[in-house]
Amino acid sequence: MSQRTLVLLKPDAVARGLIGEIVGRIERKAGWAITALELRTLDRATLETHYAEHVGRPFYEPLIEFMSGAPSVVMVVEGERVVEGVRALAGPTDPIAAAPGSIRGDFGTVVRENLIHASDSDESAERELKIFFPGGA
Repeated sequence: MSQRTLVLLKPDAVARGLIGEIVGRIERKAGWAITALELRTLDRATLETHYAEHVGRPFYEPLIEFMSGAPSVVMVVEGERVVEGVRALAGPTDPIAAAPGSIRGDFGTVVRENLIHASDSDESAERELKIFFPGGA
């Protein structure tokens, strides 16, 4: 069954020149396609909607500041088991726990600035795609 997922390359990935490397890893997966891709600086309102479940947590405000402080790449990726697959390709949030070969395992340095976001379920993907691509993508 083909799926769609949201992928964000966070400001640290953009600043470190990792866009091509990460996009290349996604493109090399057989049956996956990037169907929308934009470089944009995310506004606070979009990020507050996206991270609403984290309001009140100690990392919330630093996360919003980090994510809105510099450009990110916003993508739609489609394909078989793409939700699960991109999450596996990204690796765990903690780069020390992430396996070599995963994006975070190969390039991650700290938990908060962890290079990539990928939707964690079909339901999250549907909700997140509407936030970042309200006109459709």
